[in-house]
Amino acid sequence: MRIFLPATSADLDNPDGVGARRAHALTAAWRAAIGDEDPETGEFATLLIAADESVQRIGAAGATPLRVVIAADIPDAQVRAPDQEAPPSAVLVDDVPWSAVVSIHVDDPDDGEVRDLVARAAAGDEAALAGTGDVDLLWYDVTERGQLRDQLRG
Repeated sequence: MRIFLPATSADLDNPDGVGARRAHALTAAWRAAIGDEDPETGEFATLLIAADESVQRIGAAGATPLRVVIAADIPDAQVRAPDQEAPPSAVLVDDVPWSAVVSIHVDDPDDGEVRDLVARAAAGDEAALAGTGDVDLLWYDVTERGQLRDQLRG
């Protein structure tokens, strides 16, 4: 199952992978909620939900104001259902090793306007959070994690 893990730039530093957390996936309940979307469109919508949750993580941790979403493929047996309060895309996962990660999606680290927008969203500005939905995340292969980590520190 393809999962999208909301993250912060600090998560890229863990040499073992991404720690256990709530993730998002194109679950049966989420497919039903969004209608008969094709899988690619459904996965894109799921990525955006994880990006919004990344903003929450940034606010809670005081992390670098760049949304980070980590996409991974894990066996269905490693996915658990969350409590009933969670959105239909939500799943719970244990630690995800880097070997299961397929891509990393990040805001452009060189775009000061995006950093400002994400910082305002992380501070609770609902209009800024809505505005982040109009900003495309950049795609990185997992093999580029070290370079991306260095770029985000710089």
